[in-house]
Amino acid sequence: MHHSRLGSIIIDCENTCDLDAAANFWSGALGWSVDLEKSENVARYRALQTPAGSIRCEVQQVGHPSRVHIDIETDDLEAEVARLIRLGAREVQRIRHWVVMEAPTGQRFCVVPPQLPDFPSGTNRWEEPPAGPVG
Repeated sequence: MHHSRLGSIIIDCENTCDLDAAANFWSGALGWSVDLEKSENVARYRALQTPAGSIRCEVQQVGHPSRVHIDIETDDLEAEVARLIRLGAREVQRIRHWVVMEAPTGQRFCVVPPQLPDFPSGTNRWEEPPAGPVG
């Protein structure tokens, strides 16, 4: 058994973008202030101060075209990746302590360890599938 839930919305900004300007735009658009103290790596990330009990939101500098992606946080990375693959996703890349995946419809997302302090509150609980062939 493991748990997972939507943990973060990540706003990817291509390297050519001014990260501070991008963070300031999204801060104004969403009404959440930029919080450098909560930023994982200030060279590449700007955390936005989201309301207590809600998901995280970060503006991130990346080397691919700008887009928005979600992070699914889980207490068992391998079980969650396997569950998502059974649903039709595919693994794209492993980076440090997370996995980049792609939905059958083409959207990229990440599976990450717990990020929010109240984990596992509000998560889905997944039972492991039975061992052996199905059917």
